Amino acid sequence: MKKSITALGLMSGTSLDGIDLALCSFDNNESGWSFRVEASETVPYSAKWKRKLREAENSSAQDILLLHNEYARYTGEVINRFLDGKTKPELIASHGHTIFHQPEKHFTFQLGNGTVIAAETGIKTIADFRNMDVALGGQGAPLVPMGDRLLFAEYDYCLNLGGFSNISYEEGGQRIAFDIGPANIVLNFLSQQVGKEYDRNSLIAQSGKVNIALLNELNKLAFYREKPPKSLGKEWLDSELIPMLKKSSLTLPDQMRTLYEHIAIQIGEVIRNSGTMLVTGGGAHNPLLMERITACSKAEVIIPQNEIIDFKEALIFAFLGVLANEHQINCLAAVTGASRDNTGGTIHLS
Repeated sequence: MKKSITALGLMSGTSLDGIDLALCSFDNNESGWSFRVEASETVPYSAKWKRKLREAENSSAQDILLLHNEYARYTGEVINRFLDGKTKPELIASHGHTIFHQPEKHFTFQLGNGTVIAAETGIKTIADFRNMDVALGGQGAPLVPMGDRLLFAEYDYCLNLGGFSNISYEEGGQRIAFDIGPANIVLNFLSQQVGKEYDRNSLIAQSGKVNIALLNELNKLAFYREKPPKSLGKEWLDSELIPMLKKSSLTLPDQMRTLYEHIAIQIGEVIRNSGTMLVTGGGAHNPLLMERITACSKAEVIIPQNEIIDFKEALIFAFLGVLANEHQINCLAAVTGASRDNTGGTIHLS
C-alpha cells in the first residue's frame, strides 16, 4: 500500500446544502493512518439544481440517465474550479447524490456518472461506493464507520448530524454503526415552509413549545424498534414522518421544537454509556439542538473545529477512495449486514 497519497473527496447530502469538497493528504505508517485537510469548500446548489434533485425520483428512466450525466458534468466543472491553482490529487472519490435508497429491494442509486467526472477532470474517479454492499445483501450504509475506526479512533462515539443522524462506535471488537433517525432533512423541510433554508440559530424552534402528544407519536415510529444494521432514506421520511407532521394541527414552531426534542431523545437512547462523543455535520452548528443532545446523552460532547464539522464526510469519502484504489476493505459487514466485508467503489480511469 502506498505510504502517502492525495485524494479529493466529494459529498452531497440529503439536506441539499450543496457539494462538499475536501482535498486531503493521507499517510500510512507503523502507527496507522493520519490525514491533513489541504483545502475544503462547500459549493451551494442553485435553486435550479435543488429543484432538479428534489424532482429526480419522479422522473422517467431516460430523464434520470440524462440527469446522471448532466450532474456529473456539473460536478466535474465544480471540481475543476476548486482545484484551480491547487495540488492535483491522484484520485477523486465521489459519493454522488442519492436519488433512491431501497436496500430491502437490493437497490440504491447515487446520481453522478463517475466516467463523466473522470472525463471532465482528467483524474481517476471512484464512485458508486454503495452498490457492492447492497449486492451482498447489505444496507449499503453507513460507509463512514471505516473512516471513523481508522482516522478518529480516539473518540468513543462518532455522531454525525446531517440529513439523518448516524452513530459509529466499537463494541466487542466490532464497529457498530447505524442511522439513528431524522435530523436536518426534516428540520429544513419545516423551515422551508416559512421561506427559510434552515432554522438559523434555532430561532424558529425557540419560539415553539414541545408537544407531548406529537413527541410520543414520533418516538413510537417502528424504525426505532428495529435492530442494527439499519439505515434511512428519503422514502422513509416521505412515507412515515412527513405525513405525521402534515396532519398535525400544531403551529410550525411547536412542530419544530418537538422535533428537536425527538432527535435528542433518540440519540440519547443510543448513547447510554459515558465516554467522548465527536459530533460533526451541519447539526453541530445548531445551538438548541446541541444543548438538547448534550442534556439527553451520557457521553461528553466534543465539537471539533469547523473544518472537521463541515467536511468530515467528504474527508472520509476521500479516504474510502484511497482504500478502494489500493484494493483494501472499506465497508464493514458488521455495520451494513452484508454477507462479508467488501471493497465498494467503481474505478473510472481518466
